[in-house]
Amino acid sequence: MNDLKGKKIIVTGASGGIGNSIVNKLNENGADILATGTRIEKLEELKSKFKNIKILKFDISQIEKIDDFIETATAELGGSLDCLINNAGITQDNLAIRMSLEEWKKVIDINLTSTFLLSKSSIKKMLKNKSGKIINITSVVGHTGNLGQANYTASKAGIIAMSKSLAIEYAKKNININCISPGFIKTAMTEKIDEKFKEIIISKIPSAKLGEPEDIANAVLFLASNQSNYINGETLHVNGGMYMA
Repeated sequence: MNDLKGKKIIVTGASGGIGNSIVNKLNENGADILATGTRIEKLEELKSKFKNIKILKFDISQIEKIDDFIETATAELGGSLDCLINNAGITQDNLAIRMSLEEWKKVIDINLTSTFLLSKSSIKKMLKNKSGKIINITSVVGHTGNLGQANYTASKAGIIAMSKSLAIEYAKKNININCISPGFIKTAMTEKIDEKFKEIIISKIPSAKLGEPEDIANAVLFLASNQSNYINGETLHVNGGMYMA
């Protein structure tokens, strides 16, 4: 049973489609959740829907404030932290020869560097508990590459390799660090994809459909629960068979 009753969990990128579904799933299973994101109105909508969750506006690009954020978030959760879910991320697509250094750095800094620093700060809290879990949301394109996304794919592939290294470092401390790699999921982002291109994408998915945000939330629930205690440094692929590792 995936019972998370009393587990203290931080969810970044909570105001987006996948983040929203993750919060919902964890809340259903009894977790004590702090949801964070950059859009306070979306966070307040979450709070009105799930009255027992806590919300805290924070922009993870403010890397110099990440330690303070984790300190504040942990205090809001009662002083301890059981699980961090790094779901926040951005895209700034462009063909490589047109991609500016700013476009490259912004995506790498937010998607990879901030994920590392959030994980680093959270691990310090988890070491005091002598246990913890970190779940990093990557992407299928971090394994396959994708047109116009050299920055994004590099950041997502970097998260996977980084997570393996952190898992090795802290496995003996009873801290599990894993990734979830979504395929193409029905979100506001995929809604913007041209219909012809969307048909091409679906034609490459054996399941012949886009995934639902709940598919990712179900994977998060499993990795956050005690049922995954002997899984470490792994990537769980949720893509309808589009990519088989």
